[in-house]
Amino acid sequence: MPFRWDLDAATAYSGRVDLRLLTTFSTVAELGSVSAAAEALHVTQPALSRQLQQLERQTGVTLFHRHHRRLSLTAAGHTFLAATRDVLTSAEAARSLAEALAAGRLERVRAAAPTTTLTDVVAPFLATLGPDDPLITVHEANAADAIDGLGDDLDLAVLTVPPPRHLSSAPVARLPVWAYVRADHPYAGRSAVPVAELADERLITLEPGARPRTLLDEALARAGAAASEVIACSNPQVAQALAAAGRGIAVVSDDPRFDLERTLVLDDAGAPLTLTLVAAWDPRHHAASVLAGLAERLEAFCSERYPPLADR
Repeated sequence: MPFRWDLDAATAYSGRVDLRLLTTFSTVAELGSVSAAAEALHVTQPALSRQLQQLERQTGVTLFHRHHRRLSLTAAGHTFLAATRDVLTSAEAARSLAEALAAGRLERVRAAAPTTTLTDVVAPFLATLGPDDPLITVHEANAADAIDGLGDDLDLAVLTVPPPRHLSSAPVARLPVWAYVRADHPYAGRSAVPVAELADERLITLEPGARPRTLLDEALARAGAAASEVIACSNPQVAQALAAAGRGIAVVSDDPRFDLERTLVLDDAGAPLTLTLVAAWDPRHHAASVLAGLAERLEAFCSERYPPLADR
């Protein structure tokens, strides 16, 4: 039966075989002679030869053909070499990662955010980062799933609801809830509309549970009103598209699209409906200070992109 070796097998052996032996084997295979490898590794030739013999005994495989002072890999040696290099690469990556963890550095950030926040806030922020910043990958998630993932498979979450008290957090933006209409709609050109007035219109908004929808429902209830007709969408861009098609008023918090005009939605006290974006992370995270710094930079970015309502 032909000799077979794969990374899993090599990794299993690495638990019993000193990585030093694998390094010796890889170096000899690359340089082709014991003397050259011994010089490169700063060991004596007899010591290096013993290491090769020890590795062959532990693996039960003849790795080299020996031709006087030259060595050449056997077929099994070629196969084992590829797996050995994978193991050594993984070991070096683990060593580098351990150094980064001990120093509190962070090379990659796994983040989560709801759809609108990801599209309108997080993605534009990522475009401003430089090559020396951590690599940030983001996936869509609701608040509950994002919070559950912190400390496990997520480093950072951008939420539209207040996080639990056990998490570290920082507000990064305060965003209005807008009523989007076509240019020929009676609301076009108005700076604001009371939520009670909206109750008489066909509203296109998000499904229950989405933060803008929750804020709208709560504001209507406080005003003693109820929407006469609601079209629920799972995506805010679809809501705006339907508004652009003249199917109603889109009540969402995302940026304008489809040449729609927008007006603020006022609660029963005359204050604009707004939602607060909050960055949250586990305070026990090894790079908590780095995450706090990213939250601060995100807040600065949002302050420029979304200035206070009085300044708009």
